[in-house]
Parts: sequence; C-alpha cells; structure tokens
Amino acid sequence: MTHRYLDTPAPIALAHRGGRLTDASGAVDTSLENTAVAFQHAVDLGYRYLETDVHATADGVLMAFHDTTLDRATDRSGRIADLPYAEAARARVAGREPIPLLEDLLGAWPHVRLNVDIKSDAAVAPLVRTLRRTAAWDRVCVGSFDQRRVNRARRLFDRPVATSCGPVEVARLRAASFAAPLRPLAPTVPVCAQIPLSHSSIPLVSSDVIATAHRLGLQVHVWTINDTGVMERLLDAGVDGIVTDDTEGLRRVLRRRGAWQDSGGDPVADR
Repeated sequence: MTHRYLDTPAPIALAHRGGRLTDASGAVDTSLENTAVAFQHAVDLGYRYLETDVHATADGVLMAFHDTTLDRATDRSGRIADLPYAEAARARVAGREPIPLLEDLLGAWPHVRLNVDIKSDAAVAPLVRTLRRTAAWDRVCVGSFDQRRVNRARRLFDRPVATSCGPVEVARLRAASFAAPLRPLAPTVPVCAQIPLSHSSIPLVSSDVIATAHRLGLQVHVWTINDTGVMERLLDAGVDGIVTDDTEGLRRVLRRRGAWQDSGGDPVADR
C-alpha cells in the first residue's frame, strides 16, 4: 500500500462521472453525468470510488464538471472559466440537476473516495484550497491529462495526496515495460497509472505494462470500460481497477468473481 486512498483491496471499481443510471424498467439515462443523482446511484450500488472532473469559475469556485463549456451537458452556455459562480450555478445538467461543487461531493459521502481529473490550469489552486478546507487529503486521487498541471498540484499540496501518472509518466512506464532487465523510473511520485486501452492507435495496456507498474509500486486502473467481456479480460490480466459508466455491469462482474466490496463505514472517514 502506497497511500491510504488505495487501502481498499484491489480490484477497485470506479464510477465514471457517477456512471449511467437505470430505472426500474431497465431504461438507461446517460444525461446526468457528474450530478449528485448519478453519484448517489453509484453509492447506492455500493461503490466506494467515484470519478469526477473539476473546473474553476471566474471567481475561483471549483465545480465538478467535465466540459470546458456548459453547452453540451446543461441548459446554459459559456465557458465555466469566464463565468462567476453565481451565474454558472444556474445551469442545470440535462435541464434538471445543478452542477455540484467538489466540496459538496466530499461532504455528502464521507466514506467514499474521489478520483479527481483536473481539467484546467485555473482549477489547480482551488483544488488545493478545497482539500485544505475539507482535510480530505486521504480521500482523493488527483490526475490530469496535462503533465505540467499534475506536477503543479503536487508541488502545492501541503500533505501527501495520491496522484495518478501524467501523460509523460505513462509514456515512461510503457517504455520501461520494454526494458530487460527492468530499469526503474525516476523516484515514483504517483500511486497509480490510470490509462485507456490505447492512445492514438498505440496499445497501452499489456501484461508487460501491468507487471512493470507493479514492480514500481504502481496500481493500474483502466478507463473507460463498458464491455463486461473486456472487464473480465482486464481483471484476468491483473489490473487493479476499472473505471466504468456501466456501474451495474462492473458490479455483476466483480460479484461473480467474489471481488465486490460494498461501500460502508471507512476508517478514512473517522480520522
């Protein structure tokens, strides 16, 4: 164990933006991503780990939202970074649900951990302030598709915070997987590599990459996997976590394998 964020036995299940919802008839609703309703649904299913994204408003308020603009997912338009919070807060996802603050999510489910993708440079400092206010250092894993951004967050954190590999570190990990004997990377700061199956037609997940990550003390989490057959193959290959929209499907897979662990009281929440 490299950080208390990962002290739940692997494999871990992460609900991507809360995951998609299904009603009693089995109908699927994919429109309520990153809303309290979606996250509550995942928690009700027993998920311990939720994945979300953060942007900062013009006045530095940290919102749990994926896109740079409000246009696609809400009933309003405009770049979040250009709007004061009072205006951005009027937006409703799918015309129904407000955009939550990261602080709201941390407060709503104190036993749950959050995987946080920093979507803009302006969100870094508000994220640090949010973790200071909430003392949620042990409950988050922070990552970004921008290496400079995740490096800056690491420099600003007052306490040890779990982080995932940035893109440069993922590239180094893949390169190291070809080396024989293994050549360790520079002192390892991240606790996990969170990677897709491939990037620009280049495969990223292989037995060699998984083995190399494990030798370096890193977990491997793969996103965003919605095919249960692929989930099975990845688990057979030894991945430590799967990020999914199909929260019910992943739960079924893990239950069949005797690897599902319902959320509940967590020692992180009590300290």
